[in-house]
Amino acid sequence: MIFLRREIYGLFFVLCFLVLPGQTLSAAEKQSPNILFLFTDDQRADTIHALGNPLIKTPNLDELVHSGFVFNNAYCLGSNSGAVCVCSRNMLLSGRTYFRWTGRYASAEKPNFPDSMKTAGYYTYHHGKKGNTAAEIHKRFDHSKYLNDSQARLLGQPGKEIVDNAIEFLQKKNDQPFFMYLAFACPHDPRVADQEYRDLYQREEIPLPPNYLPLHPFNNGEQVVRDELLAGFPRSKAEIRKHLHDYYADITGLDRHIGRLLKALKDKGDYENTIIIFSSDHGLAVGSHGLMGKQSLYEHSMKSPLIFSGPGIPHGRSDALVYLYDIFPTVCEMVGTDIPQGLDAVSMWPVIEGKKTQIRETLFTAYKDVQRSVRDERWKLITYPQINKSQLFDLQNDPQEMKDLSGQSACQPHSDRLWMALKDWQKKTGDTSPLVSNTPQDAGFKAPTSEELEKLKQDWQPKQKKTKQQPSHKKQ
Repeated sequence: MIFLRREIYGLFFVLCFLVLPGQTLSAAEKQSPNILFLFTDDQRADTIHALGNPLIKTPNLDELVHSGFVFNNAYCLGSNSGAVCVCSRNMLLSGRTYFRWTGRYASAEKPNFPDSMKTAGYYTYHHGKKGNTAAEIHKRFDHSKYLNDSQARLLGQPGKEIVDNAIEFLQKKNDQPFFMYLAFACPHDPRVADQEYRDLYQREEIPLPPNYLPLHPFNNGEQVVRDELLAGFPRSKAEIRKHLHDYYADITGLDRHIGRLLKALKDKGDYENTIIIFSSDHGLAVGSHGLMGKQSLYEHSMKSPLIFSGPGIPHGRSDALVYLYDIFPTVCEMVGTDIPQGLDAVSMWPVIEGKKTQIRETLFTAYKDVQRSVRDERWKLITYPQINKSQLFDLQNDPQEMKDLSGQSACQPHSDRLWMALKDWQKKTGDTSPLVSNTPQDAGFKAPTSEELEKLKQDWQPKQKKTKQQPSHKKQ
């Protein structure tokens, strides 16, 4: 049988050995906690009311915050393409950095999240977006089903289809514990939310991001990628408020349907024995630093919300530096199954249970060959190898990353220390991208005109990869 972690479920060990005559061990096994993993698309860490956003309305996510444990510094490690979600979701399910695999997907023949949960005795259920996913590892789930992403995002009820199907599963499931991974397609654009959600916000009252800029001040290597073409140049305040209105309404709509799922768990009597994890594949700029997408290493684009809530999870918050792919070994340790060998990911459980305050001293992020970053508990270095430019931020006093301290002699020791850490991280992860260019590009960025913008949009359209309909993989 599967033994649960003693610190959470000590009582269940007793139950396992006090089985009455005629009973089987399977009766005690039913106490294994269900795992419900809610994973959104493009959701910034600062888009939950209970985590400090006074405007956004997320009552159901707030409930998880108030009852659970929050990681304030949870990051996507980065990406080797503009579709950051591909790398994020493959790293999440494989526990390995994207430098470890060749091609588009992480190998399903190596340790992965669904295989580990099946070994632990769980029925594994996946339902999520079809494009930019971990397609090979999805095949390892007992149940795997895809959305029609484009259609789902246009229906006005974000997350409804996935939640409808999840509730149906709950009504029909047997007593086997489940690991349910719901990979929503929202609040990724196009963001269409019904009027009931839009009416909750007055567009003119939506504040701009504290680090709003009309234009990014220099060439970061990726300023005319698809996401950046969603708004004009320069980014007007009115246009950013429009995007934020759509973004907030979409998140509120999703929150409502998550609430339906939580209620279904309660009605079925499963809520008290279900650990709920909420996160997103990465953040999004939406006007911060003059950017729109997630193709940068600023906090707003690489940081995600991360909440654990449920039986055995204490209420609290941590500033520990963690990656999203750390969720995989954390859940393994939480339910008492072996953490596979060879992962880059590290379990966060010692932080949750209060035995450690951190699991790593620094944290590394990377984007293609144009950006690299490393941070510690206070200081952050970002470098742009194509233009030989770096930034240094004091996140304690400048969390919005608006004051570059890289040129100040008093801060040089921090830069030197972080440069060494950055090089160490490259060796550790197998990142061979150079940090300096012998032929640097122009550091200036000239915003495209309206005519140039339209041509860029037209040029981008044919480059979109047509994703074939993925089959539903089900095992009886």
